[in-house]
Amino acid sequence: MTREFPVPGLGRAVVAVAAPRPGSGHWAGAASAALDHDGSFVVAYRRRLVEERGAANVIARSGDGERLTTVGTLDRARFGAESLERPALVRTAAGRWRVYVSCATPGSKHWRIDLLEADDPEGFVDAEPRTVFPGDERTGVKDPVIRRSGDGWEAWICCHPLDVPGEEDRMTTAHATSADGLDWTWRGTVLEGRPGRWDARGARVTAVLRDGRAAYDGRASKAENFAERTGIANPGVAAGRLVAAGDGPVAADRYLDVVPLPGGGHRLYYEHPLADGSHELRTELVPTG
Repeated sequence: MTREFPVPGLGRAVVAVAAPRPGSGHWAGAASAALDHDGSFVVAYRRRLVEERGAANVIARSGDGERLTTVGTLDRARFGAESLERPALVRTAAGRWRVYVSCATPGSKHWRIDLLEADDPEGFVDAEPRTVFPGDERTGVKDPVIRRSGDGWEAWICCHPLDVPGEEDRMTTAHATSADGLDWTWRGTVLEGRPGRWDARGARVTAVLRDGRAAYDGRASKAENFAERTGIANPGVAAGRLVAAGDGPVAADRYLDVVPLPGGGHRLYYEHPLADGSHELRTELVPTG
C-alpha cells in the first residue's frame, strides 16, 4: 500500500522565516533543505523584496528544523544576476556541500543555474560560482531539484520557453542525469501542464521522494503567476518521467521541499501566502504513517 504523500496540513505548521515585510511581493521561501551528518538541518531559501526582486539566497542552520540561524548570505550581485530564485542543497558522497543557485540574466527573461561547492555551508560565502545549467536563447532554466542517485546524480529543472515575448511564465519540468553533478545530460521533458486543468499553465517539480513520487507547483493561467499551488505526481514508465495525479491541488502553498528523516517521517518546508500578499517560510514535521 502506498503511503500518503507528506503534504502541508498533516503536521503542525511553524513559521521558520517570517515575511521580510508586509505587503504583496515580499517573500521568504523557495527553500531547499538537507540533513547534516549530526542530524541537524541546513536550509537555503530565497529572500525577496519588491524593490530588489530576489535579493539574496540565505543559508541557515537549525538543530530542530524550526529555529533557523543564518550562517551566510549569497547576494545577487555576486552572480551578476538581476534576481535569485530557488536554490538546491546537496551533500556529495565525500561529505562536501553544494548549492545550485537560480540566476536571472539582467535585462532579459533568461535564467541559468550556478553552483557553489565548499567543505561546509558556511564556506559558500567564499566559493567561486560555476555555471552548470546555462540554458540558451530558447529556454530559461531555474528552481532545480537535485539529488544523488546510486552512483550518479539526477536533476529536475524548471524550464521557461522564451519563444513568445510576454509568455515566458509558462513552465515545464525536464529531467537530467550526471556522473558527477557538474556535467549534465538532458533527458527531456518529464512533466508539463494539462490543458483545461488547474495546472494548465505549467508544472514545476519541487520535491522527489525515494519511491519516485513527486510534488510540483502548478497554475491554471498567466494571471496566477506567483500564486502556484501544490500537486502530486506519480512515476511514469520512462526513467524520471512523472504523471500528474488527481484533479486538483493538495495544498494552497508552493515550493514544497520534503526531507526524509532517519527515524521515519518527513520534515516539510514550503512557501505560504498570507492575506496581505506577503509570503512566509513554514515547516512541518510529518510523522510516519
